[in-house]
Amino acid sequence: MPHAPRVETPIERIGVETFTIPTDQPEADGTMDWDSTTLVVVTAEAGGRNGLGYGYADMATARLIADRLAGRVGGIDAFDTNRAWIVMTEAVRNLGRPGIAAMAISAVDVALWDLKGRLLGLGIADLLGRARDGTPAYGSGGFTSYSDGRLVEQLAGWARDGLSAVKMKIGRDAGRDRERVALVRTAIGPDTDLYVDANGAYDRKLALAQAGRFADQGVAWFEEPVSSDDLEGLRLLRDRGPGGMMIAAGEYGYTPIYFRRMLEAGAVDVLQADGTRCGGITGFLAAAALAEAFTVPLSAHTAPTLHAQVGCACRSLKNIEYFHDHARIEAMLFDGAITPVNGELAPDRTRPGLGIELKRADAERFRT
Repeated sequence: MPHAPRVETPIERIGVETFTIPTDQPEADGTMDWDSTTLVVVTAEAGGRNGLGYGYADMATARLIADRLAGRVGGIDAFDTNRAWIVMTEAVRNLGRPGIAAMAISAVDVALWDLKGRLLGLGIADLLGRARDGTPAYGSGGFTSYSDGRLVEQLAGWARDGLSAVKMKIGRDAGRDRERVALVRTAIGPDTDLYVDANGAYDRKLALAQAGRFADQGVAWFEEPVSSDDLEGLRLLRDRGPGGMMIAAGEYGYTPIYFRRMLEAGAVDVLQADGTRCGGITGFLAAAALAEAFTVPLSAHTAPTLHAQVGCACRSLKNIEYFHDHARIEAMLFDGAITPVNGELAPDRTRPGLGIELKRADAERFRT
């Protein structure tokens, strides 16, 4: 017996708010210092439901959503996430897709997927179709600004909690980097994988030399040993670096074309993608399809609660970054934030959409 046609559910409103949360102590990596993180929260309303999306960006991203995207998306059927994504990408044509525009599209796209899940009573992982129930997480922090004591405390704590890998920042001082890596290896023991992230701070020759020295400490993952724009340099590290050490990059990918070029260059052993930058859940699925087509594993960069949902539907996903700043913010400000259990991030199937609600009373003091 044929079903009655579905009634369209037009998007009635897109709202945006920003909250700036101080770090628990000053932080730095190989190229930057910071003492706060700005959370952009988007609300999408349709059919008596509110969808929630979020990203880590700045006020300019929120302004772009309010001024350029909200009005264009209004009136589109809430179930037509691809249509909304196309409309948003067309709206920023003369502004340029990478950077702020891509992050704005990402936050709205996530809100629309959350709304769609809530309208159907399904978590996003179930809405997309699961490949797994949970995804391995790795602890990420170990900032270059940390004292040796704080560095060891944080990474060894994640290892004790059952995370199979931990990642630390490097890139400020090559000699100290080697000392800090050796210190962490001793602290976490031989059974936990150790990752390092230079955030593009090294040149090619220094990166090669450091890779050889890090191999003595069993470093399994070298992220952005050189700039992610230097595809030839990444390929050099991949070809000439130590066996068993994966070269990872891609967190600054804003479009599918970026990921395709990185994969075509043979630049990485692991492709990274960030749903808060690459076009939301829609864009992350595109990155996952490209990674699978090139038989390269995919890793989700930061925003662990968001990626725990979409990650369960991605066949090529290797792991999710449980990044200290974002994990802390999500636990503080989102009811339902996903935390690792037995080393995995697994969404609660009883909660629709992303499965989170903004703790407005707690968030208010951080409102920008």
